[in-house]
Amino acid sequence: MSHLGVGIIGCGNISTAYLQLAPLFKGIEVRAVADIHHAAAVQKAEEFNVRAESIEGLLGAGDIDVVVNLTIPDAHFTVTKNILNAGKHAYTEKPMVLSLAEGQELAALAMGENLRIGSAPDTFLGGAHQKARAFLDDGAVGDIVAGTAHVMSHGMEHWHPNPDFFFLPGAGPMLDIGPYYVTNLVQLLGPVKRVAALTTSASDTRTILSEPRKGKKIPVKTPTNIHALLEFQQGATITLSTSWDVWAHRHSNMELYGNEGSLYVPDPNFFGGDVEVIGKDGKARTMARYDHPFAIPNKNDNGQMLANYRAAGLADMVSAIAQERPHRCSMELALHAVDVMTAVLTSGEEGRFVDMQTTCERPAPLTPEDAKALLK
Repeated sequence: MSHLGVGIIGCGNISTAYLQLAPLFKGIEVRAVADIHHAAAVQKAEEFNVRAESIEGLLGAGDIDVVVNLTIPDAHFTVTKNILNAGKHAYTEKPMVLSLAEGQELAALAMGENLRIGSAPDTFLGGAHQKARAFLDDGAVGDIVAGTAHVMSHGMEHWHPNPDFFFLPGAGPMLDIGPYYVTNLVQLLGPVKRVAALTTSASDTRTILSEPRKGKKIPVKTPTNIHALLEFQQGATITLSTSWDVWAHRHSNMELYGNEGSLYVPDPNFFGGDVEVIGKDGKARTMARYDHPFAIPNKNDNGQMLANYRAAGLADMVSAIAQERPHRCSMELALHAVDVMTAVLTSGEEGRFVDMQTTCERPAPLTPEDAKALLK
């Protein structure tokens, strides 16, 4: 497979992961980076031996076929639209957009120009989540009838140097962390039918505890405590809690309850972890790690080895372009996730059930063989 040239717009923290991990994969070669602050692009370019461009220069570059949008969420729509208007495929960090209308406009533009849009998260392609998918598809716990998912902490202000945007509309725990959970639930169970939610905020300000702005108060203008009920088209009802108002808890990341047993799924924010099956006998069995390349720990995170294969979704999209098949981190999947998350926030604000306006197909499983084919 010939390489497609990749450019990156947005040289913040997440760009490091893409620049470090993209070389693991076939078919993609990061050639240039750009940022609204050109000095940030120059720094990344020097660190990773690529060239620094202006945003306009990168969009006009003849050797760039796919542009990765790593800007802040509020800029995702405009930047992705500019990428498509430049005649290039787009792959964006999550969430793809902040409203259904924005996503539908991008979808129409992409289809009209015969271009692809892909979107993070791609963590559901990890070995742990593909193992969970295989168990469900094989009927290991029967039909899923219910479940729970929890992602709760006390936010980012204690470690992030500039946490302001996390607490503004377009972020909050639902739109910032929720994409990992909603996307994984959809790839496991299929699309959502309707949602209901209660939403609150514990405080209207937060105090930054990290340098260099330690002590500064920032406004909270989006819900930081969200408890949602998701009804899936296949009939399952899942409780999803996302909160930055919790100091400690003992909830599992994700549990799915079938009529033949239960399935414990590890954190959808990561590629690896243990999958447990509990049968009718009540005995928990930690299933052997899937023989899957994207389950192999490859990153030292404060002394703990984790599996990190960010850019897998980008590599799969590039492979799909060459093979003329659907890509797994698809525009339709990402848009449905946006529909679910924004409907949750609407429900919390208006106090009613909200029906989904979109649907999507479950992405194809990524088997160990499929994953190996993406790697160099």
